Amino acid sequence: MGALEYLEKQWEKEFPGGKNDWTGAVQVAVNCPEFRTDVEDELVADDPRSCYNCRYRRWTALSFTCLKGKLTDI
Repeated sequence: MGALEYLEKQWEKEFPGGKNDWTGAVQVAVNCPEFRTDVEDELVADDPRSCYNCRYRRWTALSFTCLKGKLTDI
């Protein structure tokens, strides 16, 4: 599954790129209308618009899952 396919199935499983698919995480975030930048202490990617920097991202052992639509907008 590619990064853009993940955008449509975010709640079903972890991001397939793991914790080091910097390009894929940017590609998904650029195409995500729900992207919200996390607080400064939680930013990990150099590119500001990356799933790795999204407030809806929750880390897992191998990757992260997206909780957009499952959390109240904070």
